[in-house]
Amino acid sequence: MTLGSRPAPPAHNHTSRAYFEHATAPRINTDAVLVTSLRAEYPNLHLTVVPHASIDLFGYARSGNAGLAAIDSEKDRLTWRRFIPPATRLEGDTGDLGTELKFGKFLLDWHNTEYIVHIADCRDGSSAYPSLVNQYVLSPSVATTNALLLEAGKWTSTLHAEIWVFDGGYWQKSRELYESIVKASWDDVILDPAMKKSLQADVDTFFASREQYSKLKVPWKRGIIYYGPPGNGKTISVKATMNLLYKRSPPIPTLYVRSLSSFAGPEYSIKQIFGLARRTAPCYLVFEDLDSLVTPFVRSYFLNEVDGIRKNEGILMLGSTNHLDLLDPGIAKRPSRFDRKYLFNNPNADEREQYAKFWQHKLADNKDVDFPDRLCPAIAGITKDFSFAYIQEAMVASLLALARERDEKNDEWYCLRCMENFAASKRAAHETGCAKGRETSWDVSMWIIATQRVEDGDKELEKLALWRQIRKQVRILREELDAGNGEAAEIS
Repeated sequence: MTLGSRPAPPAHNHTSRAYFEHATAPRINTDAVLVTSLRAEYPNLHLTVVPHASIDLFGYARSGNAGLAAIDSEKDRLTWRRFIPPATRLEGDTGDLGTELKFGKFLLDWHNTEYIVHIADCRDGSSAYPSLVNQYVLSPSVATTNALLLEAGKWTSTLHAEIWVFDGGYWQKSRELYESIVKASWDDVILDPAMKKSLQADVDTFFASREQYSKLKVPWKRGIIYYGPPGNGKTISVKATMNLLYKRSPPIPTLYVRSLSSFAGPEYSIKQIFGLARRTAPCYLVFEDLDSLVTPFVRSYFLNEVDGIRKNEGILMLGSTNHLDLLDPGIAKRPSRFDRKYLFNNPNADEREQYAKFWQHKLADNKDVDFPDRLCPAIAGITKDFSFAYIQEAMVASLLALARERDEKNDEWYCLRCMENFAASKRAAHETGCAKGRETSWDVSMWIIATQRVEDGDKELEKLALWRQIRKQVRILREELDAGNGEAAEIS
């Protein structure tokens, strides 16, 4: 019997009535109520209950793999209307309205076979609990249902320009993270060339050496730790690695662990993490801020999954941390768990100069910024003990200050007479100068700072507006850095 030959269901849907009657009263098991009702309503069709989390029939159909159409009336459907905030207002986006389906009935057309599919939010209980969404598939036979579910299940478990992210106690697909890593490149990573080459070789060699591991009769698994002060390239190195792995043929997926679940407990989270990693292998399993994830309370669960009886073949683990000393020695120092450790220290003079050249290249098309070659070693010379993140902040703040100065000049904010008087007599002219000069004391101060001589006497550098701003911003950041180091010393 085909679905097309079935008589149309009554206007007031029997299963819809059962769902609403059950949902508006004290509930015990929504799933059992719906199964009973559907079997009574469609006695000649085969019923299969499919959890939405394991097989997303609706996502599979909406991706163009099957036809999908609602076949119930509004009074037999339960939906929520939500406001969706804009991802960004930069392009004038003001948000939109979206519909969240709680209960509905659809006709799914796949390979010339029609399936009736009900979807329902089946949450039961009175305390906090996660949402359980089930799909109820009605078809002429078990075989036709299984064929659909197998293909839709493969699609659901496959990444589609996404990355698996573990956050809040469960795995989810993130297109946003994927879009950020496809822009990451090793060309943008400023590191010692030998270390940079070693980082890439470790990953490439691991995924290309399955046969060698097998011949040596050792487990095909490995662990790496990136550690060191924040802002020195750990994250961009991880992203660049992820991007390269996705470009391989076949691609190597990344599983990115952002946080564990406080609701389900760490043991459940750790099992979920390694469970998907084993099913997905070969894969790149990344633990961001490893020291904050693997706490003493989680340690035993974590080590059991890493060293237990379950095989972790094809899993390359990467843990990043700003505080290697906070990691348990059994994790940081025991071989076969994390075999290699790489220190991402504050950049040396050569690396700081390379980073300045990186910015010079970025600003090459900007006609408003004069950035000659001699400025690169000068920036490296005044940023000793700075991380890449601190140098970046100095560059960004300097460029913004230059842009602000240009705007102020265009609007005739500068009072040149007041500035000249102030430069000559330092305080008196400012106190007696024009009102406009008094209103722009910040600009006057900036002008005085800009006319100070460079310590090394390089008058040519002093002519560069960008250099004058960088010196000022570096001085501010240096004070902040020294203050932070002083507080750390007092705490220790």
